Amino acid sequence: MANYTISLDPIFHALSDATRREILNKLSKGPATVGELAKNVAMALPSFLKHLKVLDKSGLIRSEKKGRVRVCELRTENLQIAEDWLQQQRQLWIDHTDRLESYLYSLEDD
Repeated sequence: MANYTISLDPIFHALSDATRREILNKLSKGPATVGELAKNVAMALPSFLKHLKVLDKSGLIRSEKKGRVRVCELRTENLQIAEDWLQQQRQLWIDHTDRLESYLYSLEDD
């Protein structure tokens, strides 16, 4: 199993917050400006910008200054890394529960 510790920690930290997940949901529809992303969010802009910084550091988004506005877009590569890890964990637990089920059936046969 690959060692994902370094790259997974910031990804899951970023995903742990509802505001950041909502930002990612908005960006899944396409690039958006910071103003568009902050619209209808009940927090001050400096606090919102901290959320964007966490997402940027995790590699889940990238932002670029275009003229007077900053445009953000979703980066799916790191989401795929997290999905791969989750799939490995899912398979591990499926294997464990299958072995447990086999063991319990073997006890019934005795």
